Formats: sequence, structure tokens, C-alpha cells
Amino acid sequence: MSQPIMKSLVAEAVGTLALIFLGAGSIIADQLSGGKVGLTGIAFAHGLAIATMVAAAGHVSGGHFNPAVTLGFMATRRLPVGSGITYILAQLVGASIGALLLTATFPEAARQAVGLGTPALARGIPAGTGIVVEAVLTFFLVFVIFGVAVDARAQRPAAPLAIGLVITMDILAGGVLTGAAMNPARAFGPALFSGVWANHAVYWIGPAVGAVLAAWIYTYLMDRPER
Repeated sequence: MSQPIMKSLVAEAVGTLALIFLGAGSIIADQLSGGKVGLTGIAFAHGLAIATMVAAAGHVSGGHFNPAVTLGFMATRRLPVGSGITYILAQLVGASIGALLLTATFPEAARQAVGLGTPALARGIPAGTGIVVEAVLTFFLVFVIFGVAVDARAQRPAAPLAIGLVITMDILAGGVLTGAAMNPARAFGPALFSGVWANHAVYWIGPAVGAVLAAWIYTYLMDRPER
């Protein structure tokens, strides 16, 4: 395996690790503190984790940190299938390490009370609705990524902030419905160490559909030179 792809894979693993440890960790911290973190704090923990990681490693790997984002790049032929698969594997490894670190650092009672921060559907939300919610939220995320970080006309210094903010607003709007994962790795890592696999397919299907739709729409309708 070439050195450049190895650097990209390490960047993807580290960025996803940060998302799990800081994002899911904020949910456990909220439980441990008796609700002092709150939904707003949880939303900003996720958004800031991704914003800082995109700023730190986006120039190395593209800063996906999300199998759904990688799938959007693959669907629009911006990333070869082989490289995309290795990206996804690196993201899942990073997410698993992040969840393992959460298991090693937070008290067991707080971890178990929130399933290690594993996203879950709210009471009364069926799986089909959960898929739609995750698809819509991920659509916004990937649309913004393509607009601020992929489009050659973009103001790229603003990319980390914009990407972090769309994650924040998505969680503020959809967190109470599905947990607003927008990211299969965000669900996979905590589920692996908590054993909470209920409705796990929602967090793969919804983000995958939303990401591919956003990538296609931006690539083929928005990202074209003006004539």
C-alpha cells in the first residue's frame, strides 16, 4: 500500500475516533452530569469535533470521517471504489477505537444508561421514518461538504466551520428523533462495545441514500461551469 493512501487512512481513522470519543462522549457526559451538557452541548461537541478534524486533516485525506460521505464521493467518481472501501474500513476502525476509549474512561453506570452514546430512535418513531430523517439530515451535510470543500469555486477556508455548523444544526433539529448520526461509523463504534444494535440498519441506509442524492444533485446540477 502506497505511503499517500496510508497517510489518508490514518487521517480518516483519527478524525472518526475524535468524533466518537468527543461526540458520543458528550452524551455520556450529559448523563453523568445530570443533564448539564444538554442537546445544545451535544450538538456542538459533534460539530466542533468534525470542524477541527477537517481543519487538521482535510488536506491529507479530504476529511470524510464518515462512510456515507465517502460513498457520495464514490458515487460521483471522485474517489476510486478500492480507495473508498479502504477509507470506510479506516473510519470503522477509528470509530471502534473511539468507543473502546469511552469504555475505558467513563463510569459504567453512565455508559450503560445511554448505550455508550449509540444513536437510537425515539419512542414512536418507526424505522422507516428514521431512515427518512437520517437521509434528510445527511443530505444537508453532504450538500454542504460538496459546496464548501469540493466545488472549485468554493471559499475553502470556510469549509471546516460550515461543515461543523451543519452537523450542529442537524443534531439540534433531528437529535431527539434518531440521534442524528448522519454517519454509519457514528452508530457502529458505540454499538460494537455497547451491544445496542436495535434499528442499526437505519443508520446505514438513511445516510447512504441522503449522501448519494446530495452528491449527485450537487455534482450534476450545481457544480458545472457557467456557459
